[in-house]
Amino acid sequence: MRRAGVLGRPIAHSLSPLLHAAAYEALGLNWRYEAIDCGVDELRAVLAARADWAGFSCTMPLKHVVLEVADEVQPAAAAIGAGNTLLPRPNGGWIAENTDVTGIVAAVREAGVSPQSVTVLGAGGTAQAVLGALAELGVPRCTALVRDRARAARLDRTAQRLGVELLVADLVRDATALRADLVVSTLPGAAADALATAAWHPRQAVLDVVYDPWPTALAAAAQRAGATVLSGARMLLYQAAAQVEVMTGQPAPIQAMDTALRRRLG
Repeated sequence: MRRAGVLGRPIAHSLSPLLHAAAYEALGLNWRYEAIDCGVDELRAVLAARADWAGFSCTMPLKHVVLEVADEVQPAAAAIGAGNTLLPRPNGGWIAENTDVTGIVAAVREAGVSPQSVTVLGAGGTAQAVLGALAELGVPRCTALVRDRARAARLDRTAQRLGVELLVADLVRDATALRADLVVSTLPGAAADALATAAWHPRQAVLDVVYDPWPTALAAAAQRAGATVLSGARMLLYQAAAQVEVMTGQPAPIQAMDTALRRRLG
């Protein structure tokens, strides 16, 4: 039996075990995937104790530190400045990758959204991945609305590396940037609830990376206004599928994973 897992804190809510287990069953693999509570300070020890594992998904608060503990960083993850995947090297150590970009791009394309203007809410590792997705989608500029401008330094460096023009502004309910063709909220939990009363409109799309509970207050408000609403569950599905492929070396059984996810989320 081979093992893989997801690392983060908190981690009990993660649906990654559901998705990866569904993939292993569909592929006929005798693999096991576990959720492991792990903070920044414990990451090196957790990896050292599991050096023979097939790989790890990494979520908050580990998306930046994975680049520091990795022995090798894939170019895309280095450009983004954050990672969500660790793979074992043949001769020991770990390789950092980022499949969040794959998940965002796939979710946007699945919804048929082709934005000319984009606004991202937040400045963490997922927001950095959004910039990577925009570069892949051919969107040359983006506005970031943040609660603390001092925390946007990493996001600004990501934009410079990717060649994406970035404007940083304050996260307020009446921000003009909230009327962009595509608004992506990377804010955790209920942090975006205050924006539910913003002036959403039918000609825009809103992607909220939160997927449980669903819909969020933000997503429900945008949907009532006629906007196209994308659940973070779609991003989760496609980034997990990319992880399955790089960990197992086999094409991900996306239909089986999607079915398991839909059953869980109703």
